[in-house]
Amino acid sequence: MENHSFKILIADESHQDFAQIIVDEMESSAKARGTGIAKRSPDYVKQKMHEGKAVIAFSEEGVWAGFCYIETWSHGEYVANSGLIVSPQFRKSGLAKMIKKKIFELSRRMYPDAKIFGLTTGLAVMKINSELGYEPVTYSELTQDDAFWAGCKSCVNYEILMSKGRKNCMCTAMLYDPKDHYEPEETTQDFKKHSKLYERFMRIKQWKLLAPFMKHHLDHPEQKDVHDGRVKAVASTRHKSLFHFFFNF
Repeated sequence: MENHSFKILIADESHQDFAQIIVDEMESSAKARGTGIAKRSPDYVKQKMHEGKAVIAFSEEGVWAGFCYIETWSHGEYVANSGLIVSPQFRKSGLAKMIKKKIFELSRRMYPDAKIFGLTTGLAVMKINSELGYEPVTYSELTQDDAFWAGCKSCVNYEILMSKGRKNCMCTAMLYDPKDHYEPEETTQDFKKHSKLYERFMRIKQWKLLAPFMKHHLDHPEQKDVHDGRVKAVASTRHKSLFHFFFNF
C-alpha cells in the first residue's frame, strides 16, 4: 500500500468539470463488481455539488481521487450517503474510509435528526460503517420511499429484491439512528468480534437468495448473461437481530 495524502472537500460549482469522470468511474466500478448502483447523470452530480451535498477528494498533486454525495428520502427522515467511488489508482489507501467519515459528518450537520442508512455487499464497507456507529438492520427499518428502491433497477439483483418484496437481497442494510444508537466504539468492537460470522452469513444468504434463480437459469439458458452477473456479484446488529436480518428469506 502506497502512502498518499488527500484533500477531502465539500464539493461546489468549481468542481463540476469532474462530473463526467465521476459518473464514468461509478459505472465502470459497478460493472467490475457485478453489482449495480443507481445510475446518475453528470447533471445530477453537478446539482449535488451546487447544493453542497457532496464531498470530493484530491491527491496532494491535485489529481481527482474520490467522491460521495447525500440523498434524502421520506421527506428528510432518512439520508443515504450514495455513490461512494474511489479512483482505481488510490484504492486500498484508506481513502474510502476518509470520504465516508467526511460525508457522514456533513450529513449529521445538514440533517441532524435524520436516520443515515446504506446498503452494501462488501465487508470492507461494513467495517467502515461500523466505525461510524452504523448497525446492521432488516430492510424494514430503511426508508420505504419508492423512489429510493427504484434506484436499484440498474442492479443485476433487482429481480431478487422484488421477489422478496423488498425485504431482503444480496446487500446488507446498515443504519445510524441519531435517537437510538450505540457508540462507534461499541459497533466497532461488535464488528471485530463477529466479522467472521458476518462473512459466513453473507455467503449463506447470497447463495440462498440465488438458488431459485440458478434453477431458473438451468430451465431458461437464454438468460445466461443475467445469471452470470449474479454469480459474479456473489464472488466479488445488534447481536440479537443477527439471524433475523440475514435469514429473512
